[in-house]
Amino acid sequence: MEHKKYILGIDQSTQGTKMLLFDENGKIITRTDRPHRQIVNDAGWVSHDMNEIYENILSEIKELKQILQNHCAEIAAIGISSQRETTVAWDENGIPFCPAIVWQCGRAASVAQRIGEDPDAARLIQNITGLPLSPFFPACKMHWLLEHDCKDADIQTLHLGTVDSYLIYRLTNGRVFATDASNASRTQLMDLEHRCWSKKLCEIFGIPLSALPQILDSNGDFGETDFDGILDKKVPVCSVMGDSHSALYGQHCHRAGEMKITYGTGSSIMLNTGSAKTLSGHGLAASLAWSINGRADYVLEGNINYTGAVISWLKDDLGLIASAGEVNALCAAANPEDTTVIVPAFTGLSAPYWETRVHAGIFGMSRTTKKAEIVKAATDSIAQQVTDVFEAMELDFGKSIQEVRTDGGPVKNPYLMQLQSSLAGAKVHACETEELSAIGTAYLAGITARLYDEKKVFENLAYHCYQPDMEPETKKRRRDAWKAAVSGVLQYA
Repeated sequence: MEHKKYILGIDQSTQGTKMLLFDENGKIITRTDRPHRQIVNDAGWVSHDMNEIYENILSEIKELKQILQNHCAEIAAIGISSQRETTVAWDENGIPFCPAIVWQCGRAASVAQRIGEDPDAARLIQNITGLPLSPFFPACKMHWLLEHDCKDADIQTLHLGTVDSYLIYRLTNGRVFATDASNASRTQLMDLEHRCWSKKLCEIFGIPLSALPQILDSNGDFGETDFDGILDKKVPVCSVMGDSHSALYGQHCHRAGEMKITYGTGSSIMLNTGSAKTLSGHGLAASLAWSINGRADYVLEGNINYTGAVISWLKDDLGLIASAGEVNALCAAANPEDTTVIVPAFTGLSAPYWETRVHAGIFGMSRTTKKAEIVKAATDSIAQQVTDVFEAMELDFGKSIQEVRTDGGPVKNPYLMQLQSSLAGAKVHACETEELSAIGTAYLAGITARLYDEKKVFENLAYHCYQPDMEPETKKRRRDAWKAAVSGVLQYA
């Protein structure tokens, strides 16, 4: 039997960890999945157990090892994508000091508020990093950890980073302490233009520079791993990216003006702005798309906390649906004249509003509002939030955006995709493959390892296209109702 080489894509996301094996043509051979606990305390703080996540990775590689043997294959290279702003603190042995603070968690709000009392500091932070001051980003989370769970830690052996840098450290047994430029750009500590840690910002946030990882290209040398001896030989980690950046790369949005929307627990809307940094004047973030072979591309991005999580709320908390698969039919069955609007600001509003003090709200219900109408309003909130970001993006970019590519579980919902196209006024190309975060980093790893042809490998992706079909008056009415509801929650901030 011919010996084959595969690429392993690891996607460590908010809800779980996926591993996908890709063949020599970039096609998915198989996958494994492991969920991990969402640790939420009485104050609403959200945490992850990094030991649990790492053990899941080892469990999955054991499962894949048998498949590799059956296929007479070996892994040629590894790509890692990960949840981005989730923040970890650990010692020289790779042992976390405490559970990781998840990106959704607002416990560091007091840190942002304290620093934001100096408007000059807030402006400086945004000018250097491209990011508005917020507890959403790791800088505030790291400060909080230093004040609480790590206050007695030895600074000489303290390691602070995002999930990618922790996994690299563990996978290489502490030999490599590094992050890639895309993840670093989301910490609110990196100088966006020079792609290095800002000493000035580390001083403002009280973060010791020595505790931060080295910043490498997204296709840099991240060391080798045998997954604690599970594999027979070590394999190079050739690609690391934040999950949203990896999805942008996987969607082949490699040129300025190309845009994608990733629908997950939250959503990331990203627009490639090319080789020049573009700061936002409309509530968005500027970040690096990636840095490959020393060349950086930049993005404008809007992040939304609750999109796919809204569907989970319908299922797990309200008990209105048994599975996400029911949503499309209920939306179709809902009374089209119902005026219910749901603003899912459960942990505040993120882009383009950046208001952490608001709470969720339901507006416009009537006596005839029933389950289907509630489900439809919740689903509509996903498209409405994305459209807020889409419109801000057009203003910052200075050009109309005619089409966008989408990925993630919710793209299976035709109602949502059609509504998204109509509200945004753009063609929506919904990718028929969900796992763009794993695909992007795997493809970059395969290209870096010279297993894939960059011009051919992206031809594996297929799309379903949606065109805007809503009357202008209807669109205006629905957008106006949404904006009025957002104003309603903001007035109670």
